[in-house]
Amino acid sequence: MSGPPVNTTASRVREVAEAVATDGLGPRPRPTIRNVAERAGVSKSLVSLVLRGSPHVSEHRRQAVLQAARELGYRPNAVARSLVEGRTHLVGALVANLHNPFYAEFLDGLQESLHGEGLRLLIGNSQWEPALEDEAVEAFLELRVDGLVLLGIAPVGGTLIEATSYTPTVVVGEPDTELRGVDLVVDDDRLGARLAVDHLVQFGHRRIAHIEGARSSSARFRCEGYLVAMRRHALAPYIMVEHGDFSEEGGRRAAHALLTRDPRPTAIFAANDMVALGVLAAASELGLRVPEDLSVAGYDNTHLSAVHHISLTTVDQPRRAMGRSAAALLSDRIGDPGKAARTRQVTPRLVARRSTGPVMPG
Repeated sequence: MSGPPVNTTASRVREVAEAVATDGLGPRPRPTIRNVAERAGVSKSLVSLVLRGSPHVSEHRRQAVLQAARELGYRPNAVARSLVEGRTHLVGALVANLHNPFYAEFLDGLQESLHGEGLRLLIGNSQWEPALEDEAVEAFLELRVDGLVLLGIAPVGGTLIEATSYTPTVVVGEPDTELRGVDLVVDDDRLGARLAVDHLVQFGHRRIAHIEGARSSSARFRCEGYLVAMRRHALAPYIMVEHGDFSEEGGRRAAHALLTRDPRPTAIFAANDMVALGVLAAASELGLRVPEDLSVAGYDNTHLSAVHHISLTTVDQPRRAMGRSAAALLSDRIGDPGKAARTRQVTPRLVARRSTGPVMPG
């Protein structure tokens, strides 16, 4: 004996589809500016004025147009509008690595300020790959972005050099860029590195190693700051530099190479917080306690560094403030592309937490 039929989700979907087909229904055509004008009882040109925010429209008619647009679900054609205005109100941000919290926190400040300027943000992630960088830049250019923000992008490919020659551009975090006519927002990387070394020296450390970041001017300047500080403290014989790549895994590999030396360093200054997390992982794998056996300092002061069980000593860059500064510079350059190139440099500060401490005897 059979029971009642089971109305599964799949069968219900088929029923709805059949009902729509029977009723002659389907996807509704996209509403046009003509539809809005007919619904509101006004001309297309008046609808266009309202949607552009023109003050030369009575409040009564403006409300009628907006109400008609809401009822129809009308969305302005951004492509058509850009052809009329000669602008898209879009900004393309090309980021070296979205897995790094520093970039995400910078983008928060950037987007917040761009929104206030009536600009919308598109994001591309190069992952340090030239092919992906070119692909993202080409996509931005096809969308006719009004400006570009380049975050941690180095070295620079030919596509990017060409694009920035005619697109207002702000470069962030790369003080020694080969691009010309662009504005810069940078950190004093040499000073930040010296702050980290000075802090470790105050705890009595002498064998202080540095894990260098990926090939970029910011990584180079942080390494230079480390070298200057070590020599100033008469610690040149203890200089140890291991190459990394600004990633957690790169930091872990570099830390293993350093911590298996004899004698091993008692402190490591990492090129950024992600590298420092890799150092912490390597120390744990090797049975070393932080900070009793090894002090670790990072760079950036991302939100991860303040997590209680990490508590990473690090050099702070004001990420959101840098994002807001980049937005202001870009907005100015979009308005006046012929402006002389400008640089905004922020001052780093050390944030001491539990990952650093005095050298243990023995």
